Amino acid sequence: MQPQPRYLTPSRRTLRILIVDDMPQVRQDLRLLLELSGAVEVVGEAADGRTAVAQVEAANPDVVLMDLEMPVMDGYEAARQVKARRPGCRVIAFSVHSYPQARQKAVLAGVDDFIEKGAPLKEILQRIRTALQEK
Repeated sequence: MQPQPRYLTPSRRTLRILIVDDMPQVRQDLRLLLELSGAVEVVGEAADGRTAVAQVEAANPDVVLMDLEMPVMDGYEAARQVKARRPGCRVIAFSVHSYPQARQKAVLAGVDDFIEKGAPLKEILQRIRTALQEK
């Protein structure tokens, strides 16, 4: 048995995460990393905002990691709808679009935090935990 990384504390419950990104490889890689951490349970995936909103209703995640630029319904509108339906659910933008206008638009949509794609797993997990503590 491998020891858990020090930044994970076994006393905390497993967090329920929904991954939303239009790129299947991004969803697959993120799922693998998060599940291997032992700190989260990925309860679903979605390739667009409309599907994400439905998945939130069905899976009741603690956190949604949401890409912002997607087909059908973008992450901004999806975040608005998620927050309107499930105010306790945390939405974290997970995007390459980190310019100030995108961040401001995300905040106005109700996004709780913003993580740039490519961030280390340790940072992603810490930001998820921080978002949940701010409930």
